[in-house]
Amino acid sequence: MDLKVIQDLIKLVKKTEISELTVKEGELTITVKNKVAETVVYSGAAPQPVLQTAPVAQQQNVASQSVGTDSSSSKPADNEFIYRSPMVGTFYRKPGADKDPFVKVGDTVQQGTVLCIIEAMKLFNQIDYDGPSGTIVKILADDASPVEFDQPLFLVAKS
Repeated sequence: MDLKVIQDLIKLVKKTEISELTVKEGELTITVKNKVAETVVYSGAAPQPVLQTAPVAQQQNVASQSVGTDSSSSKPADNEFIYRSPMVGTFYRKPGADKDPFVKVGDTVQQGTVLCIIEAMKLFNQIDYDGPSGTIVKILADDASPVEFDQPLFLVAKS
């Protein structure tokens, strides 16, 4: 299945706010589930994650500690734009260990500028900017870190 099709399915589920969508193509089955603040993608080829639950009091304590520390919870200024991850995977700022980052703070970006690479299912996907022209103000994800769909990656000041 083409990665673009998977991205479109994730966007469809989020946009329509349906709770779950399952697509089968040959032996591959993809289920996209939409929960309040999370989108989870499961593939029939990968093992299913094991979820552990904590007591309710502990869950509330963890939630209250994380409020206000997540960069996605803060609103950007009117002249700023948050570029979000189009997919789940591992975020890479550089095309290789000995290479320069695709973009740095202070760089000007416009439609088609390569921002990063996101590795998903052993595929390296080049992520091109598709927002308003501007300047990179802040990089919100760490290099070689896992990212979720719709997670803020870059803060861009519109020009």
